[in-house]
Amino acid sequence: MQRRDFSLTLGSLAVGTLAVGTLAFQPAGVFAQAAAPRAGVDYVQLGRPVPTEAPAGKVEVIEFFWYNCPHCNAFEPTLAAWVKALPKDVAFRRVPIAFREDFAPQQRLYFALEAMGLLDKMHARVFAAIHDEKQVLTTGEAITNWVVKQGVDKVKFTEQFNSFSATTKASRARQTQDAYQVEGVPALGVAGRFYTDGSMAKSMDRALSVTDYLVAQSRHMS
Repeated sequence: MQRRDFSLTLGSLAVGTLAVGTLAFQPAGVFAQAAAPRAGVDYVQLGRPVPTEAPAGKVEVIEFFWYNCPHCNAFEPTLAAWVKALPKDVAFRRVPIAFREDFAPQQRLYFALEAMGLLDKMHARVFAAIHDEKQVLTTGEAITNWVVKQGVDKVKFTEQFNSFSATTKASRARQTQDAYQVEGVPALGVAGRFYTDGSMAKSMDRALSVTDYLVAQSRHMS
């Protein structure tokens, strides 16, 4: 989903009525890689490197996503399987984007779940609630009510949702998305140096292949 599509309402996305133009998925094998991915075509190399959070000796990979994005929802199972097979020298993390201020509650949701150690249990559930159950989780109140129904302690969640830590992490996430010049989601950043997405790679499956290539390239860069 491209940045221009976010001019429509969050509600329309939640009920799946938005038609978007991003090339998110194609059948496997449609885009055969006869040659190595090309800079400026399949990915971009950033003019200014972005600071990473990966430990020394590891290559950082970031997925930029938005819970209301239908392409992010469709991509999640494929991404989760890819992440499980990553080499030990790759550090993966997700960054929830905020192209507008009304995206902030879902950023806080992500960081609250992260702080509570609930991402493994709840991340896919959030996607399912929005895209399969058609729930509108766009405000703090709606999000909190839904989380409590999942068996999460309301007081503890509210504390994390409204915490200084969540505010700080949300601000840092916006800085990271801007530094990578993210134009749509889902998208992938590699080593603070490279960026690709479904529009550039022509599918998110191929974007993962491009990411594999960029990870290998990054191992040889200082």
